[in-house]
Amino acid sequence: MPQIDQEDRRQFLKVVGLTGAVAAGSEFTLSDLRGEVEGETAGELAAMGEAISEDLTGELDAGLLSSELAALEEQIAQLEELRAMGVPAEDSTAYQELAEPGWAIHEHLVEVGFFESAEEHLPEFTPEHIGATARELINTAPLASALLEIGYTEAELTSTMVNVVNNKERLAMWVPTKNIPAGVEGFDPANVAPLQQRAAAGTLLWTDYLDTYLWQNEVLLTDTILDNNYGDLKQMYAGLHLLANAAEDLAGAGELSDAQLTAALSAGAAMMIVGQEDLTNDVMRITDEMRAPRTGGA
Repeated sequence: MPQIDQEDRRQFLKVVGLTGAVAAGSEFTLSDLRGEVEGETAGELAAMGEAISEDLTGELDAGLLSSELAALEEQIAQLEELRAMGVPAEDSTAYQELAEPGWAIHEHLVEVGFFESAEEHLPEFTPEHIGATARELINTAPLASALLEIGYTEAELTSTMVNVVNNKERLAMWVPTKNIPAGVEGFDPANVAPLQQRAAAGTLLWTDYLDTYLWQNEVLLTDTILDNNYGDLKQMYAGLHLLANAAEDLAGAGELSDAQLTAALSAGAAMMIVGQEDLTNDVMRITDEMRAPRTGGA
């Protein structure tokens, strides 16, 4: 998981509006902050969530989302086993199996226009939206509790949230499809998926690649790289779980408020984005300084 220091915590607390006594402590968890941060007052997050709900009422398959979310949770709970496995065997499909429930959820959400609705009604990752999302998520205990139940710790959830909130510059580079200028880097915006879909599909595509990539690059891998692979995956899959949990709730139980729905979707996408960018830097782009020592006099 992301390593955070006292300065990271200070910056995070500033974003969520805590600069007094609570902010004085160098160590905290999201649970410690619950009730200390103020939720939104203008109702902007609620309006966004309400619009998404109106678009998708009656479109989502509650049974499919419930079963695939349960399968996703089973896979996430096995992440420690993947780390203990180390480098996969040549014919391993362990990481592809991790992604399978996520793909099933992704395909259903594509079919019903979920991602298009999310992109239409959610804003870009501005500092204001990131701060509002963080405050709402901190005060939404059920979303954190669901992650704790499948093996996340309070410290892991806190470091993930701090890492995401403090990477607003990186998040700002991920813009809604409609805001991508035509002709940039040869891309036609008409062929670019909605932002939230890019976040989810990117997470799943990177995961699918890991069986082959780790096996092929075993000679380069160190325990540190494998530890980072595990931590970055946990960060990405916390985000995927938030998104899937929100979709499943929207399809059935309706326990989340409109503002909480918005927070789950925005935070989930942000965690997947930052997580996969961390993965590329920590695992995919192995420098000479990072790699395992050469052997055999090479």
